Amino acid sequence: MSSKVSRGEAARRDARREVREALREVGVQLAQLNRRVSGRLGLRDADMDCLDLIGRLGPIGAGPLAKAAGLHPATLTGVLDRLERAGWIVRERDTEDRRAVRIRALPERGKEVLAQFAGMNGAVQEICSRYDEQQLAVIADFLSRVAEAGRVSTLALDEAED
Repeated sequence: MSSKVSRGEAARRDARREVREALREVGVQLAQLNRRVSGRLGLRDADMDCLDLIGRLGPIGAGPLAKAAGLHPATLTGVLDRLERAGWIVRERDTEDRRAVRIRALPERGKEVLAQFAGMNGAVQEICSRYDEQQLAVIADFLSRVAEAGRVSTLALDEAED
């Protein structure tokens, strides 16, 4: 094997390592930001995660929400009770199946969350402005694939416990 190929392989290996390290750092920084925001809003981390999922996926049933959040249904009930008492969500009867309940985030409270993330959202806007449409599509694809890999890895860990 020529040294040119070796150097190319080494450079690619180093680039992959840098991506993994950057993802780890992103995870740490976003976890810290989320903890700070949760604390300011008087929410637990699981409450904040569920509120985000309800905002993005809702109105949503408790079963799909528990699955998306990776929470046991009994744990989710406690989370929903806290969020409802604090005025973040409402539980409503499903109009098509009166036995089912749908959970919906209250938009007026959502503005409080957005205000806490304004600095980060502005910074991400600025970062994105440095990339063209095609580059942003590649970045979005990469991040979506990483998120899916995280979901698959979480499921594999869950299955290994059973």
